[in-house]
Amino acid sequence: MEVPDDVRYPIGRLPVRPPLSAAERAAAIDAIAELPEILHAAVDGLGNAQLDTPYRDGGWTVRQVVHHLADSHIHAYVRCKLVAAEDNPPLKPYDDNVWAAMPDAMSLPVAGSLHLLQGLHERWATFLRSLDDASFMREGQHPHNGSMTLDRLLQVYSWHGRHHVAHITALRHRSGW
Repeated sequence: MEVPDDVRYPIGRLPVRPPLSAAERAAAIDAIAELPEILHAAVDGLGNAQLDTPYRDGGWTVRQVVHHLADSHIHAYVRCKLVAAEDNPPLKPYDDNVWAAMPDAMSLPVAGSLHLLQGLHERWATFLRSLDDASFMREGQHPHNGSMTLDRLLQVYSWHGRHHVAHITALRHRSGW
């Protein structure tokens, strides 16, 4: 059982679930659609010193978290489209720690990633809402995670956005920002 105060997992670890019901799937898609607005609110009013504060000891800065969400969700959108469009496609991994240490993630203002996420999530949610139930059972192959259905990808990324927003909001709360 996850410790509730574990700053690494402020909303708990990603749950392992069977395929989603129609209502759970709709809620997960809504979470994807709402992420850009919620993320924008989480970073609104933060200055550079706050954006460059790690959310935990040894963790990424708030700036890196925002840019990570853009990087990760670009991959996620492409993975979802591949699974829907191809038969059992490979799902390429990447090293998110390497990407988070790149100069753009370390120094650029967060506004670009916030804008990118707004357009990306609008497209992604519209795409997901257009699919029939059978499409969510289609699979792709991830070299580390094995076979992943579109339903599982939806679960992962609806959790992922909330997980990282909670890193930021928990830091704001702890810091009194």
